[in-house]
Amino acid sequence: MKTIKSKREFEEVFAGGKRANHRLVRICVMECDEGGSGKVAFVAAKRLGNAVWRNRSKRVLRAAAREYGLPQDGRKIILFATRNTHDAHSHDVALAIGTALSRVR
Repeated sequence: MKTIKSKREFEEVFAGGKRANHRLVRICVMECDEGGSGKVAFVAAKRLGNAVWRNRSKRVLRAAAREYGLPQDGRKIILFATRNTHDAHSHDVALAIGTALSRVR
């Protein structure tokens, strides 16, 4: 799974991407001009809790992204954990990702 790692790429997606919210996940999506393979990033803000809480949330996001089939070709996607992500099952988060992506399209 290719991930977004550089600050430049994050800023690029934030500036040019479309956003959608769901109770379990927030998402920011940007279509890539060059097509090619897509990238994905997983974010859990410090305000969500301690490191254990944030890492668990990111694990759930990663499992849900794999289950949904991310990254999609030609897209850069940033997934943000919410307070509800920690306690959710990855299958439920995968459905939330699908809902959020349909809102962006």
